[in-house]
Amino acid sequence: MSEAATSAVAAGNRVSTTRIVGATAIAVAALVLIDNVLVGWLGSPPYGAPLKEVLAFHADHRAAVAIAVGLEALNVPLLLLFVTGLHGLVGRRGGAGADWSRLAVAAGATLSAVTAFYAVLWDGVVLSAGELTEPSPVLELAWQMHAAAFAWSLPALGATFIGAALATHASRLTPPWQRLLAAAGGSLLLVAGVGNLAIADGSPLLFVGVAGLAAWLVWLLATGVRLIHGQG
Repeated sequence: MSEAATSAVAAGNRVSTTRIVGATAIAVAALVLIDNVLVGWLGSPPYGAPLKEVLAFHADHRAAVAIAVGLEALNVPLLLLFVTGLHGLVGRRGGAGADWSRLAVAAGATLSAVTAFYAVLWDGVVLSAGELTEPSPVLELAWQMHAAAFAWSLPALGATFIGAALATHASRLTPPWQRLLAAAGGSLLLVAGVGNLAIADGSPLLFVGVAGLAAWLVWLLATGVRLIHGQG
């Protein structure tokens, strides 16, 4: 194979990888959005709700919660694929932002672990609710730990968000406005993480984290579309 042909193949592979990473970013955003819309539409109780309300909800919506937990399980490998793929793209563009992309990979792995713990505990809540007519200490513990795991996922997401956004900006994969969005949204997630105990207890501080999550979804969609179209 000639040098020109080899270069063409390599360029084609780079474009293909870039599009895969972009599609993965959109898939992650879509799954998170569907998951949250599903839970919100069903009227999931807040973390500070009375245990009787928590019991009734999970006893009546076992199938829906199973779907939500399944989406969480699917989102874990997609998130890991995205951050590791992004790290590869940054490396192939000269390595500018490599430290930030390593932060995104490490924080994404931490987020995936916390998400798995959160989902497993949610399974525990559903399984406990199915056997009860009144709240029990086991149900209370599972629900509180589920809430705590969610609260702890916020700072991990914030670090993932900031690392990924600064890495892509340094590599000129994304425009400056996305860096500003990440600085604002990631900071909100980190601030919410500081108040993780209050959030697990049902504090309205949760909405600070929700605003940061919304910024993450916008960033993922914008980045995904840009990478798919080869604009990076």
